[in-house]
Amino acid sequence: MRLVCLGFGYTAWAFTRRARPDTTVGTTRSAEKADEVHTRGVRSVLFDGRASQTLSEAVREATHVLVSAAPDRDGDPFLRGLERDLAHAADLRWIGYLSTVGVYGDHAGAVVDERSTCRPVSDRAGWRLEAEAAWSALGRRTGVPVGIFRLAGIYGPGRNAFVSLEEGRAKRIVKPGQVFNRIHVDDIAATLEASAARPAARLYNVSDDEPAPPQDVVAYAAAMMGREPPPEAPFEAAELSPMARSFYGEVKRVANGRIKRELGVALAYPTYREGLRQLWEGGQWRGSS
Repeated sequence: MRLVCLGFGYTAWAFTRRARPDTTVGTTRSAEKADEVHTRGVRSVLFDGRASQTLSEAVREATHVLVSAAPDRDGDPFLRGLERDLAHAADLRWIGYLSTVGVYGDHAGAVVDERSTCRPVSDRAGWRLEAEAAWSALGRRTGVPVGIFRLAGIYGPGRNAFVSLEEGRAKRIVKPGQVFNRIHVDDIAATLEASAARPAARLYNVSDDEPAPPQDVVAYAAAMMGREPPPEAPFEAAELSPMARSFYGEVKRVANGRIKRELGVALAYPTYREGLRQLWEGGQWRGSS
């Protein structure tokens, strides 16, 4: 596997650790981040919106491409800059595009699967949906299977309720009927690996088995740490950023059956309980290099 990660972040690093490609190239937006990526054995390439010769050559030589950067109002920056190189990548066998379950919008607590109507609420989610379509269209033109992965709320080492509690950022905001799905980063990596092994032009929801109220997750983590959880606060009175408040405006229960049926994925962490327990008991909750 010759892997190019267009946007080398948290999930791309988890996938790289699991898949162990022969070579990995990852893009970053800053020299500081590039140095950090390089220390992980990944060839780092700066990307400022324009494709360098180094990145173009890496894409043309890739067998697998993972796209994890967010689009903007003008579309996906990598698709804008690398479309020709992707079309001329003779050995390219798989493209994975990381999207979000936010594209579904609000479904008033109903279950959503890959056939459900998308009605994004925020501009960001709308841009994601447009980027999904653009990458899928590229796949049809080139004959390269593009897997679209709609991710639930990501957690794992260094990004979890324990860290929020330790840093004093955790809140127990209560909005009756509000639930969210989550997904451990290692389960995302396992799903991507399974898809790369059997490429298909498909949509996949990548989520856990149990949509749960956010205040329950915080309370569970606090109990494991042996500390009092923060007091419950009604949603109406909570001090939230506009982005955080927009998340609470959407309620849905994400079905994940397709990754199990078609890719044979068995979630290591089917609910937040297993995921948090492993992070705490394994001493990995703070993250590692």
